[in-house]
Amino acid sequence: MAEKTNIPQVRFSGFDNEWKKQKFDDILEKYEDPVATPHDGYERLGVRSHVKGTFHSYVAPGAELETAQMHRVAANKLLFNITFAWEHAVAITDETDEGKLVSHRFPQFTFAPEMDPKFFRCVVADDKFRYHLWLSSPGGAGRNRVLNIPEMMEYQAYLPEHAEQARLANWFSHLDELIVLHQSKLEKLQNLKLSMLEKMFPQNGAVVPEVRFKGFEKPWQTICLGDIASEITRTDKSSESPIMMITAANGFIDQSDRYSFNNAGQSLAKYIVLKRGELAYNHGASKLRPFGSCFALDVDEARIPYVYHCFAIGDHNPYFVSRVLNNKETEKQLRKLVTSGARMDGLLNISYEEYTTVSVQLPDRDEQDRIAEYFKNLETLIALCQQELDKLQSLKKGLLEKMFV
Repeated sequence: MAEKTNIPQVRFSGFDNEWKKQKFDDILEKYEDPVATPHDGYERLGVRSHVKGTFHSYVAPGAELETAQMHRVAANKLLFNITFAWEHAVAITDETDEGKLVSHRFPQFTFAPEMDPKFFRCVVADDKFRYHLWLSSPGGAGRNRVLNIPEMMEYQAYLPEHAEQARLANWFSHLDELIVLHQSKLEKLQNLKLSMLEKMFPQNGAVVPEVRFKGFEKPWQTICLGDIASEITRTDKSSESPIMMITAANGFIDQSDRYSFNNAGQSLAKYIVLKRGELAYNHGASKLRPFGSCFALDVDEARIPYVYHCFAIGDHNPYFVSRVLNNKETEKQLRKLVTSGARMDGLLNISYEEYTTVSVQLPDRDEQDRIAEYFKNLETLIALCQQELDKLQSLKKGLLEKMFV
């Protein structure tokens, strides 16, 4: 008996037939439901690039398209934005999309009866189909590239029988629901952090924050950073501590593998040895995002390249002070320094003396500790949620490779 080749690596029990290679032209049919363009307002549908689904927006009276005809969207259709199909602007519509209106630039296609539309959410998300859409969209960049429908319909994919399609569609729908739930939870935690970073720190010249822990009533004191900061310039060529760099999103990250040797193969020598609780600020950042780059070291010791100002802040909570130095009030002061001409070789270059002229508002140490603990716990929750989301997305990616031909 000949060995079956067109079968996935991982499969639900009860299915053993080979998947058949089929052309889109044989399983799709153009679908149209034209309507006169409304002049009293309507719901418009759009398709996001990078196969991220559809979105809806309201078109107010007087803002409608200058066209006599539009098309009503139906559920369970294959839908393209032909202008950005090359950027993977494709979706399978559902009941929430039904009845929304689109222009002629958003063609719809009906699947053959033996095909499960929900199954094709995985098919059209595949990189092979994305590449085919790119090839089928000749022309220049952006709006000059328009999807050639006949060429798109030449795409061929290996497809199972309807029952297996439905089983796979149901499985991945549940997995997508879990991913959406974790994404929503992560966004809520991130938005909570952003909100509390404003509410738990004084804003616009106030001396107390909007939200405060019970038992704290004293006004925050405004002081110059230079009054509490002491510059750190220590080096230790015998140190084997990790080489760490700062990212605005995640703080210090270990970059030892990347920066242990320069392009000439020589060991990195110009660095400062930083201890736990000491701070670093990237003073040579890009003009696009020069602020929000101060963090306190959370490991015992690290080697920090010379692109950072390194300093300690005495008896104050270093984690709390780093939050203050990354907030909007400090950013306003740093922007003024940049505007005054702190530039070098196309990069921002704020000297340590300039940086420590900024003023900061600080409460008593006990309140600093409470606020720092709150945000550390919140950031731990955010990190755990991100890890769970990454695991689910990695699981989906792995299963898509193993459960499809």
